[in-house]
Amino acid sequence: MRNIITLNEFILDKQNEFQYASGELTRLLNDIGIAARIINSEVRKAGLVDILGKAGSENIQGEEQQKLDVYADNQMINSFKYGGQVCGIASEENDDFLAFDQPNSVKGKYVAIFDPLDGSSNIDVNVSIGTIFSIYRRVSTDGPAQLEDFLQKGTEQVAAGYVIYGPSTMLVYTTGKGVNGFTLDPSIGVFCLSHPNMKMPDDGRLYSFNEGNYNSFSGGLQKYCDWVKEEDAATGRPYSCRYIASMLADIHRNLIKGGVFCYPATTGSPNGKLRLLYECNPMAFIVEQAGGIATTGHKRIMEIQPTELHQRVPALMGSKNMVNKVLEMIEQYG
Repeated sequence: MRNIITLNEFILDKQNEFQYASGELTRLLNDIGIAARIINSEVRKAGLVDILGKAGSENIQGEEQQKLDVYADNQMINSFKYGGQVCGIASEENDDFLAFDQPNSVKGKYVAIFDPLDGSSNIDVNVSIGTIFSIYRRVSTDGPAQLEDFLQKGTEQVAAGYVIYGPSTMLVYTTGKGVNGFTLDPSIGVFCLSHPNMKMPDDGRLYSFNEGNYNSFSGGLQKYCDWVKEEDAATGRPYSCRYIASMLADIHRNLIKGGVFCYPATTGSPNGKLRLLYECNPMAFIVEQAGGIATTGHKRIMEIQPTELHQRVPALMGSKNMVNKVLEMIEQYG
């Protein structure tokens, strides 16, 4: 019989691999697991209570907030606020960062950045959504969190991960020592190791592009979208388009099956649409740790120096050989 390894057991076992092995990160990851279970509980009964639909307000992006967005945001904030390891947070749902003022939190060594509910436009139609998180060591010396603590390159992340609320609920995370996935056992309310040492296949036959924007793509991306539809037995083409419109869900699938995800710059969104801090950096960390590539199409995502909390960038991530093929097309056709 296979031994069951819980999330808590796994984190404790791997704690000494982390260069700042003093226990704070271990407790922080456990706090995230608790928040994820609470959010999952609400997601599962969303159709039964007055929580689906719009909250009647907009976030900083000008997007109408969903009720479950706000609930998930509050749960994540409370988890970090009272855990004592985090001195402040930045959330996609809030205009500015939040510096905690509790005596234990002010001394926290970390800041947390998160998208409480990625793909929330899919809530009402019962499609997979999720929570994305990223952890950095603070760079300010003491006192409340400062803006500089959040505007760090993705290469400075000490941990990143996501929770996907789908047919099963999974928590996937990395601390720079590979990627591991845990599935929630609803009968006991515990995350159990189900996908150890996750590796993204170097090749795949799935591409995740919103081809409704084809006419706004660069010449290189248009050429790639044409190339994947050609018949070629040697490369297994034509490929299959799988686009969920939830970055987390698309990349999760490609992480397991192999594939390429792209949300590029377009004429309508010349800087891209996805957020560097809340979505791209944490997902790039996971993709790279699993053996994939994460780039804007011109630069490694995690090497970008953020200049603002809600900065947007183009995103191209996935299986190594597939991303390199897209980059080849961009280089050749612009």
